[in-house]
Amino acid sequence: MKQPVTGIIIMLFASCGFTACNYFVHADTTKNTTFVSNATVSATENTNPEPLPEPPQLEPVYPPLLITPTEQAIINAGLTDVKTMDSSIVIDLKYSTTDNFLGMDVYGDFNKCYLQPDVAEKLKCAQHCLKEKFPYYNLIVYDAARPRSVQRIMWDTVDIPYIERSKYLSSPTGGSLHNFGAAVDISIIDENGYVLDMGTPYDYFGELAYPREEERMIREGKLTYKQLLNRELLRSVMQQAGFWGITTEWWHFNSCSRDKAYEKYTILE
Repeated sequence: MKQPVTGIIIMLFASCGFTACNYFVHADTTKNTTFVSNATVSATENTNPEPLPEPPQLEPVYPPLLITPTEQAIINAGLTDVKTMDSSIVIDLKYSTTDNFLGMDVYGDFNKCYLQPDVAEKLKCAQHCLKEKFPYYNLIVYDAARPRSVQRIMWDTVDIPYIERSKYLSSPTGGSLHNFGAAVDISIIDENGYVLDMGTPYDYFGELAYPREEERMIREGKLTYKQLLNRELLRSVMQQAGFWGITTEWWHFNSCSRDKAYEKYTILE
């Protein structure tokens, strides 16, 4: 009778051991499978990363263009921005800097060149004439339309005896052709940004700047032939376009007489 009992006990132990082994194997297998699965996912993520989204393409934001009260008044008077007629014309308004005979900025933030529409057309023509002769040269504008309020400041500030003042400035009472947008102060600049040598700087007060004294200045050795030729080049292209110069400033050119300006235009206050 003992043998059957012993056999039953042995069978029970064997059964329990088999079940336990199955349990541990299953647990290990599950653990290993989970580990391998995680490792596989990680490896996949590392070798084939998802591309990052493209950053949004933003349109550039520019500040609004500033139009000063002076410029707005000139625009309201119907004048034309020369740069819109010919962008190759160089603008360097000297009275918007301290580099002028006053040594002060009388234009403030205003630094654009405006002229009456027909005068701006003439200046465009002068630039074209210059380019035909010397393709690498450009006109450079030092002053154009000038309000009479600025003319008054200049007249009252300039350190010149009153009797001599009208040689270089028009009285604000009668007005200058600049005050109508019908005159321009101008020179020539080369392809390297150098202004042609005219014998004197712009706004030079003295006989060396007088076109009427050029022959004498040549004889006295104060003006060179090259400087004279540069002035003559400037005069020729401006005259071809319908401007004429004055006897005391090589850089100043009028588009019409003062009487004609009063007939055609309104003075800029």
